[in-house]
Amino acid sequence: MKASILAAFAIAVPVLAAPTLAAADKLDDLKSAGKVTIAIGNEPPFTAIAPDGAVSGAAPDVARAVFQKLGVDSLGAQVIEYGAMIPSLQAGRVDAIAAGLFMKPERCAAVAYSEPVLCDAEAMLVAKGNPKGFKSYADIAAADGARIGAPGGGTEEKLALEAGVPRDRVIVVPDPQSGLKMLQDGRLDAYSLPVLSMSDLMKKGGEGSVDLIAPVEGAPVSCDGVAFNRNDAALRDAFDVELAKLKESGEFAKIVEPYGFSAQAALSTTRDKQCAAPQ
Repeated sequence: MKASILAAFAIAVPVLAAPTLAAADKLDDLKSAGKVTIAIGNEPPFTAIAPDGAVSGAAPDVARAVFQKLGVDSLGAQVIEYGAMIPSLQAGRVDAIAAGLFMKPERCAAVAYSEPVLCDAEAMLVAKGNPKGFKSYADIAAADGARIGAPGGGTEEKLALEAGVPRDRVIVVPDPQSGLKMLQDGRLDAYSLPVLSMSDLMKKGGEGSVDLIAPVEGAPVSCDGVAFNRNDAALRDAFDVELAKLKESGEFAKIVEPYGFSAQAALSTTRDKQCAAPQ
């Protein structure tokens, strides 16, 4: 694994030796401003904003560490719905996305992803005792009238629709706490998020009142990366070089593992594999 990381580093360095003027200007602009602005979803443990405005979570913490090595000391964030993150990046309203936005072929065509950062599986919350026996998105599709909640534009919404759940039974939920409350009130039959996000939500109020189904049968294990505008591919390459060093040194594991993520999961796959994964 160490050899593969070093090989990736060796390949990336020549790319950075002659960056385009626009890409070089982008990094210079960030250095001059002393700040990079990322899009996040405020979905712990992937991302979080404290009452005082402090940005944390595994994805921003990794991004912050890498950008600091690139000479950009401060990291700010905008909370944006998942479905609007890529348009915001393309429009230049943010410099990057570090939010648990899993790699999918269509997303890989729209943005320049870094190498993998955080990997996770899918989970569902259901009523206590799982009275309808849900194990998969297909089970919800087959259950007459069953409604599932998911983040708008997120992986879970897409997986539910692809499994055959009708559009009017896939309910867009603005935040995890709302999803839990809607399930507890009987307005949803299931609510879906990644495993780690769901585990965090359970600790904050779901334990004892609902059941957790994890992983969801038939759902893929996905990984995110920090996403950049495709015009900033050289900036992404520079980010990848420092990310590889972070992984090699063990600092990466020290950042992500306290949040419950596996550093080895990110080391075991690549951007190319994730972008080519069948959906």
